[in-house]
Amino acid sequence: MKLIKGLAALLTAAMLAAPAVAEDYPERPVEFIVPWSPGGGSDTLMRLVSANIEPHLGVELPIINMPGVGGTVGLREASRRNADGYTVSQVHEGLLMASLTGLTELTWEDFEPIALMTASPQFLITKPTDDYSNFDEFVAYAKERPNELTMGVTLGGLPHLFAAMIEQAYDLKFKYVGYEGTGERVRAVVGGNLDLIIGDVASSLEFAKNGDLEFLVAGSAERHPALPEIPTFREKGEDILLTVTRGIVMPKGTPEEVRNVMEAALQNLAQDETYIEQTNNAGSQVTFMGQEEYRAYLAKLDATVKSLASVVVQ
Repeated sequence: MKLIKGLAALLTAAMLAAPAVAEDYPERPVEFIVPWSPGGGSDTLMRLVSANIEPHLGVELPIINMPGVGGTVGLREASRRNADGYTVSQVHEGLLMASLTGLTELTWEDFEPIALMTASPQFLITKPTDDYSNFDEFVAYAKERPNELTMGVTLGGLPHLFAAMIEQAYDLKFKYVGYEGTGERVRAVVGGNLDLIIGDVASSLEFAKNGDLEFLVAGSAERHPALPEIPTFREKGEDILLTVTRGIVMPKGTPEEVRNVMEAALQNLAQDETYIEQTNNAGSQVTFMGQEEYRAYLAKLDATVKSLASVVVQ
């Protein structure tokens, strides 16, 4: 009888303690696994989240860099952490591509999407040429010359996906040339070894100012403030977005109450003027989506990636 009463007391205590965990969350720093090396775009933008979130979350969010295998090493570790709210990580479109190409068995559905935080618009960029001077002229020129214009991409990576989206939307066909990183592609097109690349403001604007590159069209929802004269794809008749979007996720099974606390903190951060200014200065834009909207966005994007599998999977 004493044993039964003892077990009942323990069970009651556990039941009473459970809600308090969510109510008191967070009680200690939350580890932020960034699955990329220090100094890159993801690391830079996520450090801005880390540096500015404490007033909104109540605790620190220290960065732990775990790079390797296209960002999948750190994500694997994050997926294995306890779903107690004390681990977050970062994903972007690279995870969807890594899943598609078999680089990892992980998918975005192995995590709890909490909030999309930033979007870095990508542009179709060309070397200066007399063959076309704007996007409309480019489309007409490229349609008459399938497989002639060289497009520098990371084969099977995000630039490849974005270029394939342009091909599909405007019935074009590029000749793909593989380069590992953005810097290599920019140098190649500046040097005249490529016709086209997919790039961003941070990597390409200074070259455009010097007359070494030309921006043709923007992959953002609205015209970019740094390039207000460049039209968007939407203005050119196609509802496509070319952006690297970075969001925060938690291990699968993290309690809803805990997820809601983190979501609220990130939403408040997205309205923080200092954070917004720092993100803009880093060449990106604050673009907040909460849990439901972010989950729907990832599902739609995943379907788009899979529809282009025959193009980007070699």
